Amino acid sequence: MSRHYDVETVRKEFPVADRMVYLDSGFQTPLARPVMAAIETFLREGLETAGPKSVWLDRVEQTRAKVARLLGVSADEIAFTKNTSESMNIAANALPLRSGDNVLMIHGDHPNNAYAFLNLKKKGVQIDFLPMTDVVNADTFLPHIDEKTRAISLSYVTFHAGHRFDIESIGALCADKKLYFVVDVMQAIGVVPIDAKAIQATFVGSGSHKGLLVPQGLGLLYWDKARKELEPAYLAAASLAESPQDFIARPDRLAPAPSARRFELGNFNLPAVHALGASLDMIEHIGVKNIQNHCFDLGDHLIAQLDELDVSLVGPRQRQHRSPHIYVVGLPATEWLSYFEENGVRVSPERDGIRVSFGMFNTVADVDRLVHLIRRRRSRKSFRAA
Repeated sequence: MSRHYDVETVRKEFPVADRMVYLDSGFQTPLARPVMAAIETFLREGLETAGPKSVWLDRVEQTRAKVARLLGVSADEIAFTKNTSESMNIAANALPLRSGDNVLMIHGDHPNNAYAFLNLKKKGVQIDFLPMTDVVNADTFLPHIDEKTRAISLSYVTFHAGHRFDIESIGALCADKKLYFVVDVMQAIGVVPIDAKAIQATFVGSGSHKGLLVPQGLGLLYWDKARKELEPAYLAAASLAESPQDFIARPDRLAPAPSARRFELGNFNLPAVHALGASLDMIEHIGVKNIQNHCFDLGDHLIAQLDELDVSLVGPRQRQHRSPHIYVVGLPATEWLSYFEENGVRVSPERDGIRVSFGMFNTVADVDRLVHLIRRRRSRKSFRAA
């Protein structure tokens, strides 16, 4: 049962939930029936008609509008990319950073966010990493900002222990100090409400194979269109304001598109865009806040059970500082991962233990099964020790 929506009905859309206890949505969500149906529609149309491309491209724009609605922005501020890493690299290279400029980041955040900016060191840009703590907000960054600081970049939710950073206060700080603000929302989107305007982000990047329920290979990029000075590091006909209809390049017409299309490079991952359109319909129907609150309830239940077992939780415990859906249990992955797998529970190894990550389809019974397995194995160990 859920206090927020009919989770049992949602669960029926995820066949994997009948085959295993799937607690690994922070790695990749399982395929849902409506998402698979959208991909099959695309494939069938390609098989039977060789592709109604104009129809497919219309659906791309419909999906773009759905993404925009999810993030509280306009459709012309959304670009489709390959994945989160590409989105972050596009953002990093669009910022007008020069030798001597400084970017602030958090140590231990996702490496592909860091590498996008570390690659700028060859241009003389300095990257400073601040320590990760359970609470990261504007006060974390303020003492480190000086006249050379030009940008702050970080994740909204961390992948390895579920920290949820106060990006609204950090965004306000960036606005006050006239800094660019780049946010990776891969582990938040689809589960945690995101208002890109409220956080005053310059760029927001994400993939779509976690909370957005889509197979790998599709990314998203929000660009604040008021930042007209930010242009792509690379160019294609599709990213121009005037794409040549005769497909002859014209060196005197290189102005980028006024929309986020300036950051796109031609053909789309059409099957994944179709899938995303279907998944966004599911998410909108349930409501992101409802998904968030349902996952918070599961997390509260997990933490209470771990406390009873005297098993530690890695990362923040309070709702205001933790993600609703990512929890790392303080059990050595080398000793426990295969045990869970053998007993039909899918989780991930993480830096300091076993990562449990919920999706919209998980239930209290899933948590109880995990806890039961922990209790059973520990009791057996105690018995053998005696």
